Amino acid sequence: MTVAATPAPSPATTGEQSGVRLARSRRNAELSLLLLAMVLVAAYGATVEANLLDTVTPDFWMPAAALGAVFLGLHLVIRFLAPFADPALLPAVALLNGLGVGFLRRIDLGEAPVADRESLAVFAGIGGRQLAWTLASVILAAGLLAIMRDHRSVSRYAYTLGLAGIVLVMLPAVLPSSISEINGAKLWIRVGGFSLQPGEFAKLALLVFFAYYLVRKREVLSLASRRLLGIDFPRGRDLGPVVVVWLISLLVLVFEKDLGTSLLYFGMFVVTLYIATERVSWLLIGLVLFFGGAYLAYFLGSTVGGPFANFYVRAEIWLDPFADPTDKGYQLVQGLLALGTGGLFGAGPGGGQPEILPEVQNDFIFAGIGEEIGLFGLSALLVVYLLIVERGLRAALAVRDSFGKLLAGGLAFTLGLQVFVIVGGISKLIPLTGQTTPFLSAGGSSLMANWLLIAVLLRVSDGARRPVTGGGGKAARPAGGPPEQLHGAPTEVIKP
Repeated sequence: MTVAATPAPSPATTGEQSGVRLARSRRNAELSLLLLAMVLVAAYGATVEANLLDTVTPDFWMPAAALGAVFLGLHLVIRFLAPFADPALLPAVALLNGLGVGFLRRIDLGEAPVADRESLAVFAGIGGRQLAWTLASVILAAGLLAIMRDHRSVSRYAYTLGLAGIVLVMLPAVLPSSISEINGAKLWIRVGGFSLQPGEFAKLALLVFFAYYLVRKREVLSLASRRLLGIDFPRGRDLGPVVVVWLISLLVLVFEKDLGTSLLYFGMFVVTLYIATERVSWLLIGLVLFFGGAYLAYFLGSTVGGPFANFYVRAEIWLDPFADPTDKGYQLVQGLLALGTGGLFGAGPGGGQPEILPEVQNDFIFAGIGEEIGLFGLSALLVVYLLIVERGLRAALAVRDSFGKLLAGGLAFTLGLQVFVIVGGISKLIPLTGQTTPFLSAGGSSLMANWLLIAVLLRVSDGARRPVTGGGGKAARPAGGPPEQLHGAPTEVIKP
């Protein structure tokens, strides 16, 4: 009897099986971390009710369960559409988003009459609306993952997105104050009961344009004309793009009356430029231009007034908020007192008085949470943000095409810069801004834009980590690596 030999598996088949196991392992780790995040959100909700109601209602788990179902849906989308994506991004963002929903429900409970708190519907008030916005945002992120199967494909629309970004940035500035201004900053478009912050979406569109433009021009912008103190400075003729973006950021500062948005747009361009060229001189030039522009606006506000007056007032409040603690400096003073009251460990979830803080659901949510979880709790939240930024930067380092590197690096830095601007404002490090805390603050515009940002990072990290094997057992180029000629873009790779 002849026994046929079993053919050995080919190296290509072995590589594919290894890739499938790797993807399954990452997604299982993501699922475990996601379940842990939702357990923490449920525990937070139970603690809030125990402190505010002296009991824990039978429905305390429902917001966490609803959020868990929403995030589980996105996890399944990632499992099928981006199986090699970073497994830490979704759980980290879900934890922040869940704690934001939980804190907003805590605000609803604190503002309700004591007799009505226990009967307050789980999905009512600001917390319920934020839960609905979370569902819409996650659906939007899933849709982007389904449409954008390769992050490089978005570069085809770079100039269109750049133009759209500029229009979205400047639109609130040209609209009447009755439609666009809230608390002194012209950042909104309000029609009836609906409001939209177009600048949140503009940052994504502009980052795509910046990444594409700098991939094409990085060689020119890397040329040096002179060396000063060991630093190579660019040629004067190459300063044009930086000066243009600087002027746009100044226009935002003056006409939209918001330092944070101006710093965000200019900062993300300069840092993306630094990533592209690896020249420290661009960072120095950017810092000089921004601080010089801010001082010029402050000086003109004190002498000329007009459109510069609002920035001058904010700067004066920042310099001495206790000069008028019951009027102009009231919000900042109350925020500082809340942080001071929280101390190291806080008053406990539901044990403070964050509802007396002006705009605690938006600009000052970090101070309101800080009163109840203290310095240690705020440090933990900042570590979660730092983790998201770090994983975004890791994706930028791992992906092999220049456009992906600049896009992921710019997105990660933008998220970190936004957190810095907010925390710096409430802690009196910089003047107050109209920015919202990503994933924590109430509002649909910020939440949807930041979930789209995370979707792009997931797509880039999937392309960076995806192992593709070719025939004959030879490892083929991973998806997203080395860059191809895209509309005249250079093919060289930016060194990590």
